[in-house]
Amino acid sequence: MHNNSAITNKSILIIDDDVNNIEILKTDLEDEGYNILTGEDGVVGWNVLQEHKDEIGVILLDRMMPNMNGMEFMAKLKADDAVSQKPVIMQTAAAEKSQVIEGIRAGVYYYLTKPYEYDVMLSIVRAAINDYGDLTRLRQDLNQYKKKMHVVKESFFEAKTMDDIYFLSTLLASYYPDPHRVILGVSELLINAVEHGNLNISYEEKTRLLQNNEWDKEVVSRQQLPEYIDKKVYVHFKRGKDNIALNIVDDGKGFNWQNYLEISPERATHSHGRGVALSKMMSFDSVEYRGAGNDVLCITQIA
Repeated sequence: MHNNSAITNKSILIIDDDVNNIEILKTDLEDEGYNILTGEDGVVGWNVLQEHKDEIGVILLDRMMPNMNGMEFMAKLKADDAVSQKPVIMQTAAAEKSQVIEGIRAGVYYYLTKPYEYDVMLSIVRAAINDYGDLTRLRQDLNQYKKKMHVVKESFFEAKTMDDIYFLSTLLASYYPDPHRVILGVSELLINAVEHGNLNISYEEKTRLLQNNEWDKEVVSRQQLPEYIDKKVYVHFKRGKDNIALNIVDDGKGFNWQNYLEISPERATHSHGRGVALSKMMSFDSVEYRGAGNDVLCITQIA
């Protein structure tokens, strides 16, 4: 998700016991126009977060700190409904697999390895803020729909543009008993069907586009090309007695989906590439790709 209009704040909270690291990050991010708040450990950082919760768009969190370390901070964050959805970028000396898995289970989906490269750091920060802004907007839009969507038993949809996808994501999520759980997965898989499926944007191309802040522009541009203009995403929603089945099919050639069902340590520090895994982890009880990868079936148990 990369709808820049959804971003409502530009404050970043840096929590780190290394004063030099704070100063380097602070200088680099202030040069990009961000307002920076800081805390020298988890306890101080938590107090700053409580005081400025409405301003903060992302938290840059060190893992190893005195008083309250990064994992302890995450436990406290996830237990507080007022701030539990704030995106966190975990700073770590090395993105070891065991640490990444532990972090993911705690709710950390973005990683920055020390020492960081400026362009990589900036791309990850932008991605976290953009994703948070978009998800916040989608969840707010859910409130506009009626509360009786359970009467819908089966529906078919077609979508082409990102505007179609954002609307359809909210509509589909409202059909579920727990719409806030599934909204992330629905939107991520629909976006994936457009960008990687129908528009054939490769993983490497998206990395470059995000680093140059050109993803939105490229998507709009490609959708006007003759080879892509007629491609669609087809969605089938069906509510059964025990579960809800959501089938998403695109007109693309598919992709190597096996590599994306889990968040790999190798990609944990990238600005993207976690959408399929998060959908499987957080939104649905099962995510099954069929064929070449342009056909995905998502099951949610409701009994």
